[in-house]
Amino acid sequence: MKTSGLSLVSAVQRRKPARERLQSMDFIAERPIQRAARSKSDGGVFYTEAGLYAILKNIPLFSSLTQSDLATVSRHAVTKTFPKNAIIINEGDTTDSLYVILSGRVKAFLSDEQGREIILDIEGLGDYFGEIALLDEPPRSASVMTLESSRFSIISKNDFKKCLANNPDIAIALIKELTHRIRMLTDNVKGLALRDVYGRVAKTLSNLAKREENGKRVIAEKFTQQELANMVGASREMVSRILKDLTMGGYIKIEDKRIIIQRKLPAGW
Repeated sequence: MKTSGLSLVSAVQRRKPARERLQSMDFIAERPIQRAARSKSDGGVFYTEAGLYAILKNIPLFSSLTQSDLATVSRHAVTKTFPKNAIIINEGDTTDSLYVILSGRVKAFLSDEQGREIILDIEGLGDYFGEIALLDEPPRSASVMTLESSRFSIISKNDFKKCLANNPDIAIALIKELTHRIRMLTDNVKGLALRDVYGRVAKTLSNLAKREENGKRVIAEKFTQQELANMVGASREMVSRILKDLTMGGYIKIEDKRIIIQRKLPAGW
């Protein structure tokens, strides 16, 4: 994942269709079976080779692979489970694997020596990260941590490069993804340079609110005020004041840590 940019403004939009497709299908996570050598265990949940194949073929990055090549990737992928708050990748690491999220959520972030943090992206079911390390040699450019217990299918650089050699379409998919992220970076820079804190908060809330309930837009994920502050590059106190004012003005409602947008957010604060 090219972890440049300093907000989540458009990052959440880019893979929603894949997430919806995966949510509509049942993962093939089976009880221990006789052909154990042909299954992947992540510490209690067993994925048959066919199970991983069914999952990966619904990921846009792999949708152009032939049945044979996708089966090869499935055979070599390793499935692992990590608990909440586990660091999967450290900024500066020299690891070079691709991670496909089978369940759970992660955040990609940058931090400094004082522990200050900026969240670059939140990713979930069907998303992937680490693809840039498959193509170049520099160390990882950001850290990735689980926000809840999460499962991953991990694909090595060598196996992925074999797929690239045999499937030029997957290279085109990667180029499109990189192009999208460049556009996202441009938007992020624009936001930091031209929007005040309220403008960044309002745009982030609007882009996070994907679900609709009773005609109201809802942010399904339960973000803390600190997480929202880390997304927009502001203090928790400032974000707290903005959310309080929006609540008092009837623009948003917070229920069970979920934010519900009642009506269009004002242009200024």
